[in-house]
Amino acid sequence: MKFAIIKERKNPPDRRVVFSPKDLKTLQEQFSNAEIVVESSDIRVFKDSEYKDLGFNVSENITNADVMFGVKEVPIKDLIPNKKYFFFSHTIKKQPYNRKLLKAILDKKIELFDHETIVKKSGARLIGFGRYAGLVGAYNGFRVLGLRDGLFNLPKVETLSDLDAVKAELDKITLPNIKILLTGTGKVAKGAKEILDHLKIKEVSDALYLTADFTEPVYCMADVMEYNKREDGKVGDKFAFYKDPSGYESNFMPYAKVTDFFIAGHFYGDGAPYLFTRDDAKHPEFRINLVADVSCDIDGPVASTIRPSTIADPFYGYDAKQEKEVDFNAKNAITVMAVDNLPCELPKDASEGFGDMFLKHVIPAFFNNDSNGILERAQMTTKDGKLTKRFAYLQDYVDGKE
Repeated sequence: MKFAIIKERKNPPDRRVVFSPKDLKTLQEQFSNAEIVVESSDIRVFKDSEYKDLGFNVSENITNADVMFGVKEVPIKDLIPNKKYFFFSHTIKKQPYNRKLLKAILDKKIELFDHETIVKKSGARLIGFGRYAGLVGAYNGFRVLGLRDGLFNLPKVETLSDLDAVKAELDKITLPNIKILLTGTGKVAKGAKEILDHLKIKEVSDALYLTADFTEPVYCMADVMEYNKREDGKVGDKFAFYKDPSGYESNFMPYAKVTDFFIAGHFYGDGAPYLFTRDDAKHPEFRINLVADVSCDIDGPVASTIRPSTIADPFYGYDAKQEKEVDFNAKNAITVMAVDNLPCELPKDASEGFGDMFLKHVIPAFFNNDSNGILERAQMTTKDGKLTKRFAYLQDYVDGKE
């Protein structure tokens, strides 16, 4: 089995990679019969020389490899037929902009394994960049708080070397007496929580958060059953909610009335209630004036997120009364951070973390006959140019009927 680390070719450039030189060396040591080639790249965060120094073959030609490991979508013209590819294809939700990509993958008889489809039997994802999205998203929220209110001036994450440098910058700031709400309990939310805890912000219970005033900054981490409730008044069950969110309504408004800074780190499922609507944001008691929307669902559960922002221009304002975008520091606006590719700002740490997970959960499947079904569950397309049974629901999407 010959693996290739491919060059990222999507624009804007992404400096992340599936395996750092160190993780790739660990792979080689654990699976000595694995062959590895690294495609030369002037983009990725690790230089070609760092791979060469550890004995890896760095080449412009990777056509003799069997399995291609990338991060972002591979441009259609660069797809090599009859190979196995791993990357984020952004097709499993029938994203219109990538229909041609999935069709090309089928036409070229490529076996596609999307990183998002690498899951446990339960459906829980095994790998991803969620932690780093949460880390950078929370940091960016504090950065715009400092800029907007003239409190402090944090540098952009992309100008810092690594996560340690990010945390060192946070050590220099002093926060005002604010209340912070963090939604979610997964990798994204835990990444954001890491920033809150590093800042030594006091975590308080829901009951206390909703009823008490404080003389110091505090935060509350709210689970899905705390900001949603059953319409019939009965006790909700989050696992039942995940399967079928109908019959539930938002219970977010009590939080919105006492929160200054909202970090959206939750997963939003189809059909679930919106956390707050445009009408909710007009309510005279709606207090939130800053949203770091790491989840970044556009025109969805967080009404102030009307578009994704960019690493170059990460902040904008939302005027709730006029329902339109304004300057991020406009009077009475909700300040929004909605960058949809946050881990790109921390490429070294994000790549190292991703590689650790990939090495633990995916690589062994190539050498143990896929004993845990990892590859079988993740495979979207076959070498015959067809969708696998698990992803047959995408056929109408591929055919342009949806």
